[in-house]
Amino acid sequence: MSHNNYDELFHRHSHNPILTPEEWPYPANSVFNAGAARVGDETVLLVRVEDRRGISHLTVARSRDGRSNWHIDPSPTIMPWPDSYPEEIWGIEDPRITYLPELDQWAITYTAYSSGGPMVSLAVTKDFKTFHRLGPVMPPEDKDAALFPVRFQGRWAMLHRPVPSFPTHGAHIWISFSPDLKHWGDHRILLPARRGAWWDANKIGLSPPPLHTDEGWLMLYHGVRQTPSGSIYRLGLALLDLKDPTIVLRRSDEWVFGPQEPYEKEGDVDDVVFPCGWVLAGDDELLLYYGAADKCIALATGSLKKILRYLKLCPMGCSP
Repeated sequence: MSHNNYDELFHRHSHNPILTPEEWPYPANSVFNAGAARVGDETVLLVRVEDRRGISHLTVARSRDGRSNWHIDPSPTIMPWPDSYPEEIWGIEDPRITYLPELDQWAITYTAYSSGGPMVSLAVTKDFKTFHRLGPVMPPEDKDAALFPVRFQGRWAMLHRPVPSFPTHGAHIWISFSPDLKHWGDHRILLPARRGAWWDANKIGLSPPPLHTDEGWLMLYHGVRQTPSGSIYRLGLALLDLKDPTIVLRRSDEWVFGPQEPYEKEGDVDDVVFPCGWVLAGDDELLLYYGAADKCIALATGSLKKILRYLKLCPMGCSP
């Protein structure tokens, strides 16, 4: 769809970036790509922190309003543990958080950076203080994974992004199913990367976990546009069927959020907006937490009702 007077769906917080390495309680090169959850009366961010070696770990930051007065754990919350989990030898990255009511636990999918490449691992927690690792669930190269909060016909479902050996095949968003969160199968492409000149051609990946709405599962994803001066990471939307998440109901043709401000355009990796978490505040306001230029964390807000209205005007199914 196209708009002559485009009305932005997401609005940047006036005090962005909301978290930076300079305010971290211990030395850090960058803080970015945080998973998000509403736990009791607090918003919890599980932040990817890259140390000065280049190895990432995860640290919790908490806020009552989800916007300001963040209380950061004084030391790393979850460190890589290669002695027991060798797939974490080069760090743990990009967590995504899903509450599983059936288990009364938060499930965290994250990228374990192994010597054989990045792979999807899973951990669970009840309090974001102690964590139980379930280990790797997808072989390399695979990342950008998140769980749905419910089972479908008795099975858990996960979105993820494997990368093929032949880059010309494209990197697409896949869906897989499991009876026990450990053994996964029925793998299939859910949302294909487009071809040619599209903003999301050749390489896409999931952003936050899918969000349950009355209209379907709301999915925000990133597309990577290759240009002569480098990559540009932008965001688009899709809507999945509530009962069968393998069915794509709608997909936006246009990107809806992209790097614009200096803190998004200049950093360790320029021209990147990369959300790993969002929370619904009240009935309508979405708080979207995103890594900006792989250096800091920023916040954007949007109206869920407005986003769904926009998607209803988008093409049905997957555009070519």
